[in-house]
Amino acid sequence: MNLTISGHHLDVTPALRTYVTSKLDRITRHFDQVVDVKVLLSIEKQKEKQGRQRAECNIHVKGNDMFAESSHADLYAAVDELVDKLDRQVVRHKDRVQDHHHGAPKRLM
Repeated sequence: MNLTISGHHLDVTPALRTYVTSKLDRITRHFDQVVDVKVLLSIEKQKEKQGRQRAECNIHVKGNDMFAESSHADLYAAVDELVDKLDRQVVRHKDRVQDHHHGAPKRLM
């Protein structure tokens, strides 16, 4: 899995980097065919203080691309919401990919 964490209008500290990677381990625990993950952490220049911290992520899995974004006053809370959204998408994709059809029973004669 290729992981890219970048920041826009902020420096990505080692503590923030380890927090994001530990949260993204939950996604790889549910679905192990993740090819590429790109995370963008940013601070929006807005007048109001609500929802300034923003986290967005692109995930490339075998056969599909997924995108999620989240805004919150706290960047760590935005990352938590982001991972929850991505986790739901990955689990739904995994259910679609798995073969749910059972073969017909063989007749014994």
